[in-house]
Amino acid sequence: MKASSAIRPKQPRNLLATAVLSAVFVVAYGVATFLGPWSPKRGLGLVFGLLATALFVFEMAYPWRRSRARPLRNARNWIQAHVYLGALAFLAVLVHAGFRWPRGWFGWSLLLLSFWTTTSGLAGVFLQKWIPATLTENLRVEALYERIPALVDGLAAEADALMTGTSDVLSRFYRAEARPLIARPRPSWSYLLDVRGGRDRALEPFRRISQFIDAAERPKVDDLMAIFVEKSELDAHYSLQGILRRWLAWHVPPAAVLMVLVVFHIGGWILY
Repeated sequence: MKASSAIRPKQPRNLLATAVLSAVFVVAYGVATFLGPWSPKRGLGLVFGLLATALFVFEMAYPWRRSRARPLRNARNWIQAHVYLGALAFLAVLVHAGFRWPRGWFGWSLLLLSFWTTTSGLAGVFLQKWIPATLTENLRVEALYERIPALVDGLAAEADALMTGTSDVLSRFYRAEARPLIARPRPSWSYLLDVRGGRDRALEPFRRISQFIDAAERPKVDDLMAIFVEKSELDAHYSLQGILRRWLAWHVPPAAVLMVLVVFHIGGWILY
């Protein structure tokens, strides 16, 4: 699946509405600064701060999408609102601050956590659209994440049985070069860039060893290559499915910390 397909919106009208509202935010800021000095503590600056807070509170209500009382009717509407309103919330933060760099560690924490929460959410949307389609379109093997270690063990046992009784040359190659690649799952971030994991390059040692063994053993090398290809596809599944499973850990805890800081920020504004 091409990256352009993964970033193509499922509901273009929602993207258009978000773009229009973003333009309204910026124009409102421009008009307000033309008429007088901008302050986050009053006027439109305060309005945008309260708007950002309200949007972040709505974002944290995302798990409520499973409730029967959900107001947006279905999960698709919830995810659309979660993504686009989250982006508007970050823009509202920037407008609230007057597009100025913050002062002090607390202001920087609010800005960086807002940025991280928004960008990690958008990255998650991309990955959830791109990874499943990429695995389906480019790999022949399909596997559940939890079963992959056991499937790899089975392939290793199959390879061990295949290499039993082979010549010294082939046996040494298997123990030194091939088996370490087959023996256990080898997850890698590189599968994000190349789902086939540089397979042709990885198969070169198998092709070279065929030149130094008897013709009778070459079918065993072909079978070993097939085992290795299946193992590499399991590694791709293990890597990319694992990224999807761990993505929430990069998104949800920072969002929770952000909300705690927002509460302190509002409390400080009320008190002082």
